[in-house]
Amino acid sequence: MNPRPTSAPGPIRAPGRIRTVDGIPLHVLTEGTGPLCVLSGGLGMAWFDWDAVAALLAPYRTVIRFDRPGLGLSAAAPEPPTLAAEADRIARVLDALGHRGPATVVGHSLAGFHAEAFARLHPRRCAGLVLVDGSTEDDPRPLLPRALRTACASGVAAALSAAGVPRALGPAARRLIGRAQTVAAHPSHPWEHAGYRTSRVLRACVLENATYPYQAAELAALRPGHPLPAVPVAVLAAYDGGETARDLRWLERQRALAAVLGGRFTVAAPAGHLVMADAPEAVARAVLDLHDRNDRTSVNPSPTDR
Repeated sequence: MNPRPTSAPGPIRAPGRIRTVDGIPLHVLTEGTGPLCVLSGGLGMAWFDWDAVAALLAPYRTVIRFDRPGLGLSAAAPEPPTLAAEADRIARVLDALGHRGPATVVGHSLAGFHAEAFARLHPRRCAGLVLVDGSTEDDPRPLLPRALRTACASGVAAALSAAGVPRALGPAARRLIGRAQTVAAHPSHPWEHAGYRTSRVLRACVLENATYPYQAAELAALRPGHPLPAVPVAVLAAYDGGETARDLRWLERQRALAAVLGGRFTVAAPAGHLVMADAPEAVARAVLDLHDRNDRTSVNPSPTDR
């Protein structure tokens, strides 16, 4: 199966399959062989953002990618996202694919919350965690009631959709955001135009953004009563070479997250927030390093490994 659409005329065939999980048709893509590894992208991201990482991992891992509700090729969910629901969704996707054993979960940005919550709520299903420039909040305290904030966000998404904004500006906005969060130039993906011009994806992005502070608060409340299982953890921070106080403070926050989780802290440089685009080898090494050093050096040995 070709993971990228071709330039041939006619309809573009979607990779992967649609699986109904908790009543929602989700787009799921499985590649490779070996121990299980789940890749979950940040706010508003889709399966294809992991293409380069998945290609590096597939010789050593069974790599599972899925689009959260409303994103990529997945249908929308009736309710706004919550932390527990997203953690459970990872387990349900594995169930739907017939995988009952433990999996290493890789969470980027917002999905770092989901990955950590999965480990805490489903400890027997987790073989390891890799947080790729994961979201982190020291003292999350949402200011507005959740229902009010999500209702406002839904209204904004509906108004923008009615005005035709997703069709007119969605793909361009996605490309601009991608360029702002990478240090290298990357070609646009053919599926950007197909997905980001829809009101379905716009609504999902707006709701993920609206519920971010509540998911951060949910994770803070979850930590005291749900310890992490005894699995390896890696925190991979992006660093683009900047020397501003903000740049250095972000690295320290990522280092502190690794300390809280008892994990290994490493830096991907040069890389923007979309580490999987700028430094896919670093992400693959972080995954393979959890359990097998030989796998890591097979992907792309660094100077100190030669």
